[in-house]
Parts: sequence; C-alpha cells; structure tokens
Amino acid sequence: MRYINYLGQDAYENIAMDSWLLDHLKPTEPVFALWQNKRAVIVGQNQNTFGEINQEYIDQNQIQVVRRVSGGGAVYHDLGNICFTFFVPVKQSSSVNFKQFVQPMYEALRSLGIQAEITGRNDLEVAGKKISGNAQRYAGGYLMHHGTLLWDTDVDAMVHSLNVADEKFISKAAKSVRARVGNIKDYAPQDLTIEKFIEALRYYLTNKGQDGELVLSEEQLAGIKDLRDHKFATWDWNYGHSPKFDFENHAKFAGGSIDVQVNVDQGNIQEINFKGDFLGVRDWREIKDQFIGVPFDRRVIENVLIANQDCQYFGGIQNQELASLFVGDRED
Repeated sequence: MRYINYLGQDAYENIAMDSWLLDHLKPTEPVFALWQNKRAVIVGQNQNTFGEINQEYIDQNQIQVVRRVSGGGAVYHDLGNICFTFFVPVKQSSSVNFKQFVQPMYEALRSLGIQAEITGRNDLEVAGKKISGNAQRYAGGYLMHHGTLLWDTDVDAMVHSLNVADEKFISKAAKSVRARVGNIKDYAPQDLTIEKFIEALRYYLTNKGQDGELVLSEEQLAGIKDLRDHKFATWDWNYGHSPKFDFENHAKFAGGSIDVQVNVDQGNIQEINFKGDFLGVRDWREIKDQFIGVPFDRRVIENVLIANQDCQYFGGIQNQELASLFVGDRED
C-alpha cells in the first residue's frame, strides 16, 4: 500500500486534504496517510458545533475547530494523537467492511510489541481501554476511512475542549474518560517514541517499505490549499453548517438577572428575546433587528452591544457579561 505525506499540522489544511483526496485522487490501489494536527476539535459533518464544544476554553487556548465530511462525533486532536486515513477504490458502499482497515492497524501494533485487541464494532483496545476511533465516507467509487491512534494525548484538554463547560464536572468527566480511553505510550516498549512509532507504522503498512510514496503535483497541492481557505477554514462551514437549533441561557449579575432565548439557523440568529429584572433605560427591542441575521457568536453579539451601549438597554449589566451568555457557560 502506497502512502501520501500530508502538508503539516494545520487542522484546516489536513481536513481539507482528506476531502480533496477523496474527490480527486482516484487511486487504482489503496493509499494511506499518517498525519498529526496541532490542538483542534474535529466535529462530524452532521453535528451542531455550538453544542459540541466549550467555546470559551477553545478561544482561550487557540484551539482550531474544523468540520469534517464524514459522520460520527466530535473528537479532540493534539500532537499526542496520530491520525490515519485510507483511500480505497470500492465498487459499492455496501461491500465496505470496517475490519479491513482495523486489521492492518492491529497487526502493526502487535508487531511493535503493543498488545492491541479488536473488540465490539471493530474498536482497537489495549488492556480494555479504547485507543482508536474511526469514521468513513464513500463517494464516487472510493472510500475514505480515517481515524485516530491515541499515543499520548492530553485528556484534560480533551475534556475541557468538548461540551463539558461546568468546572464542577470537569474532573469527573476526565476521570470517566481515563477509565474508558487509553494512551498507547503507556503500553508500548519504553524506547518507542512517537516518531519511531509513526515510522514503524508506515514501514509496516507499505509492505515493509516495498511500496513507495505517492507525490502530489503543485497543481494538486494548490487545489487543497484553495479548499482549505475557502471552505474548511471558514466560519460558515465549521459553525454555520450546523443544523437549526434553539438556545436558552440564564444568569444573575450585579446589574440584574437576565434570560436569553435564541433561534439559530445556518449559524445565524433568526429570532431573539431577552427577559429579566434588569433596569434598562430604554426598551432593548429598539435594537432587536441589529441581532437578526448576525452569526451566533459571542464576539459579534458584544460588538452589537458596544455599538448601542450609550442607551443602556440592559441597565447595569455589562456588555461582556451579557455576551457571555452566548457560549452557554454561565449559571446561577
């Protein structure tokens, strides 16, 4: 099986490369890639990004958020995580068998002295803990099967990045994740580094080095970078592509209590309502239309509030306080 080298550790570019290769590579034989992302949350194609991530933590820690083209749930990536992708010509999607992708990874791990097992729905486990997650998409006679191998990922960052925003539950969630998920490093020979691990996987999957690299042309690379810039790095794709949803939040501040109710479609606010005992000098409905059609984004909301702050529509509640309700991280 031949391999492709991805371009770096930018999640926008790597997820774009997955998508571009599925649509354009057209291999006559299976091709694979091993790659890594810097810190990122990758959400499934059909997920509501707003409901899957802890936006405040992501903003504070400069974590990328990218929507992939395959289904499944949101996952956290960092440089302790190894991503793999297989591109395989398949006559019909009904003939796809997950095991044909899990098996070579299993054999490679065993060859390195890591006692992996295939369990359940073709999950990879070591000592009863899951070390790999998988997803796939079929298009135009080709299957893209991609997944992760947890070498030494930061479990605390994983838990904080996903939708557990309440600090009271963070430690409990991290404990639960550690009970179910394992890092391969903890079960590998002591002299096996992540670099050696990646190289050994590549050697094993290329028929012990007999199958070489598939090199893309400058034109192909330019197509991938264009897809990155105009789709996978955009707010419209990563957030705006979320299904329609309703959002409610409540908080008490020094300036009064307030409830916000929002209807969101394609990432933009369609309807909004504020209720509470705040002492607004003027009726906030005077500026309601300024919220309609704008992105459901804390920073955008705060800009609307700042532009109208002289009228004190929300009394003593500060702009930053009110905008904080739009990330779902406040409670009494």
